[in-house]
Amino acid sequence: MRPPASALPEARTPGGYVIAMVCLGNICRSPTAEVVLSSKLAAAHLDSHIDVLSSGTGDWHAGDPMDARAAATLSAAGYDPSRHRAQQFNGEWFDRADLVLAMDRANLRDIHALMDDDQARSRVRLFREFDPLSKGDLDVPDPWYGAADDFSSVLAIVDRTTDVLLARLRELGSGAPT
Repeated sequence: MRPPASALPEARTPGGYVIAMVCLGNICRSPTAEVVLSSKLAAAHLDSHIDVLSSGTGDWHAGDPMDARAAATLSAAGYDPSRHRAQQFNGEWFDRADLVLAMDRANLRDIHALMDDDQARSRVRLFREFDPLSKGDLDVPDPWYGAADDFSSVLAIVDRTTDVLLARLRELGSGAPT
């Protein structure tokens, strides 16, 4: 098991915290992470202080709903994916988010390419840095070209990783009750 990831960056605005999940097209991985973490925050009564957003580095799915296979996987697990609409990550997201979590190293490179402020780098991390079972592989695999099992595998990664994120958010305080 990996040691816990380092502490989260402090909130930019007292009393709140914004996390942005980022993948390639914003129809599979990052919206899955957004839906799961948002649901867990609501269950923990932290959703009034912590916002979760998602986006993609590409623009070709902007405005589209979540991939039907990802949505079906989430629905089968008891989550509601129906509100998601894809959007593209751009430099303005650095002003909105306290923490930007890339789903893989290619997404991380694309995000870094948009930065003009080195201070923002400390707020950009790989999502699986918080995965207690990552064993050094920090990429969330892209299930787009895969089978239903690949979407289930992504959900399993997201589920356990968001548990760690939730614990870290409680440690951070972020203006939310603990």
